Amino acid sequence: MSEIAEFTRHLGHYLPPLDVALVERAFAFSEHAHQGQFRKSGEPYITHPLAVASILSQWRLDAQGLAAALLHDVMEDTNVTKTEIESSFGKPVADMVDGVSKLDQIEFQSSEDAQAENFRKMLLAMAQDVRVILIKLADRLHNMRTLDAMGPTHRERIARETLDIYAPIANRLGLNALFLELQELSFKHLHPMRYRVLARAIKSARGNRREVMDRILQSMREGLKLAAIPATATGREKTAYSVYKKMREKHYSFSQVFDIYGVRILVKDVTACYAALGVLHSLYKPIPGKFKDYIAISKANGYQSLHTTLFGPFGTPLEAQIRTQDMHRIAEAGVAAHWLYKAGGELDIAEAQQQTHRWLQSLLEIQSESGDSKEFLEHIKGDLFPEEIYVFTPKGKIMALPRGATPIDFAYAVHTDIGHHCTSARINYELMPLRTELKNGDQVEIMTSPTARPNPSWLNFVGTGKARSRIRHFLKSLQQRESAVLGERMLEQALASLKVPPESITWERWDALGREYGAKGRLDILADIGLGKRLSFVVAQALTRASNRTGEDPIPASARPGTLQLRGVEGVAIQYGKCCRPIPGDIIFGQFRRGQGLLVHTRDCQTLKKSRVDSDQIVDVEWAPVVQGVFEAGIRLLVADERGLLAKLATEISDAGANIAYVSMERPDGDDVVAMFFTVQVRDRRHLAHVLFSLRHIPEVKRIQRART
Repeated sequence: MSEIAEFTRHLGHYLPPLDVALVERAFAFSEHAHQGQFRKSGEPYITHPLAVASILSQWRLDAQGLAAALLHDVMEDTNVTKTEIESSFGKPVADMVDGVSKLDQIEFQSSEDAQAENFRKMLLAMAQDVRVILIKLADRLHNMRTLDAMGPTHRERIARETLDIYAPIANRLGLNALFLELQELSFKHLHPMRYRVLARAIKSARGNRREVMDRILQSMREGLKLAAIPATATGREKTAYSVYKKMREKHYSFSQVFDIYGVRILVKDVTACYAALGVLHSLYKPIPGKFKDYIAISKANGYQSLHTTLFGPFGTPLEAQIRTQDMHRIAEAGVAAHWLYKAGGELDIAEAQQQTHRWLQSLLEIQSESGDSKEFLEHIKGDLFPEEIYVFTPKGKIMALPRGATPIDFAYAVHTDIGHHCTSARINYELMPLRTELKNGDQVEIMTSPTARPNPSWLNFVGTGKARSRIRHFLKSLQQRESAVLGERMLEQALASLKVPPESITWERWDALGREYGAKGRLDILADIGLGKRLSFVVAQALTRASNRTGEDPIPASARPGTLQLRGVEGVAIQYGKCCRPIPGDIIFGQFRRGQGLLVHTRDCQTLKKSRVDSDQIVDVEWAPVVQGVFEAGIRLLVADERGLLAKLATEISDAGANIAYVSMERPDGDDVVAMFFTVQVRDRRHLAHVLFSLRHIPEVKRIQRART
């Protein structure tokens, strides 16, 4: 094949002969493995891995990476095993091939599950060796370039996946040229008609723009020459997708988008960047608020440049980027610059590498706390679109966060414990709600408390995958612990009704039951009881069956367990119905809801009477002699409309030792009375009676009663 000869000749320019020989061996191995296989286009299959390796050779990837690229499909599409690859090419190459390969051997419930699991596996392999994702991205680029051979359904699915996942990864790793091409190809296959229309419009408009662009570039070159700043100035061509995206987001017409001109100025050093900025601002007036300094504060993928928008000739906007040659190389090649320029030693990419490494390590942390592949994919999707903002710690350290991030995201970015114990935040020295969106330049200070813990409502507004996964992991662990404690108490009562001491249940019995239920251990079974997934008396009776199998004395099976006592410290495992607001002293009963735990109602709950509740969902519960904590109760009042009455009512409630959680009021039209509703936190019925008694003695109160809903 002439292609392999041309390929190896190119490799000889930057690889030593021994490395070229390794790549040639990998090609021969792959060609033999794929013998008789063809692509949809009719070409021999080996043309695909060779094309992938050729793309990677443009980034001067090392011999191991190129060998893995040539072999990347042999595990998936042939009978070759990882062990064979390792014995022939070494462990690093085998690990890379395994990281890129899909999990076809495992059966998934849906294609979405398979895609999420494949993606998780690839990203975890990438966290160990970034060459894995470079191979995968090159693989995806060649597949997108040859996508016309596929059917319409496959084209749309692959293009959507590329636009949603792979293009953002390329952007996150700083591979700008690859990012733009993947976007353009995805747009072409997702919306072929729109692509053709825009491509024709861009081509026809290009001629009209050339004269204006030439004039702009000439004036800039002359201005930079007069200032004695060696520089190159070039125009930036817009892609069809970038035009389409701006038209959609800004609701612009094509002419409005295409009237924005773009130039790029390349200079020799950082000082010259700022000097060139001054020259441009003297030639054309800058548009206020449209300047970004990514040199002083680089993007998360290592990108550095000065961005400014100017009033160009005829009032047309002019977007300018100013950067050094080295910055330009990083902007185009991203993490691939490590291979592309390490031989010459002329490029310092340490910071870009460190930032990429930190992101990859955060993927490992998120994966360890995610329950499944879909959850993992959901967590990191937010991190794949890093339109950053930059905020400061109280000590002046700069932290990059995605746009839309909140103080909670900032707290978890500092340290997981700071996030877990966060209580409030000062933004620019002012106390602000934790759901406040942070802006560029904000100084953020987090206040913590050792007794604080994550609130489930935080999941509604956090913006980073790290914060979301940490909160979910904490809440899952907390729910399991509290549910297990409740489940243990319920099981003890069930065993007591069977006249069996809980301590007589041996570990052998628990092991036998765990195997029967497919549970990891005793803790999981107890948590299932607390969550309502298993009934305590059923587990108690199952333990008697387990004892028969282990050869111990059988435990007599009997009736349902006795009454469960509530102490008010059960946490999330027990919830109290909003429909009837039970408080200590009320006659109550419990309703088990599968997977959600125990819901407590009052005996006279009207909502529950109207709904159907299965008998096996009902659990006898009562209040313990001593109950801790406070409980919410409703109070409804009809009061005369007087100035300062709300303050008087609040004072009485406070003096009675209760706290107000919520208040609302309604004034009937043309009436001089006001209907008010309070949610107050009380200890029990006696405490509530004391609050009602205190309010009843206010002259303006016409009517008062406890509100159940």
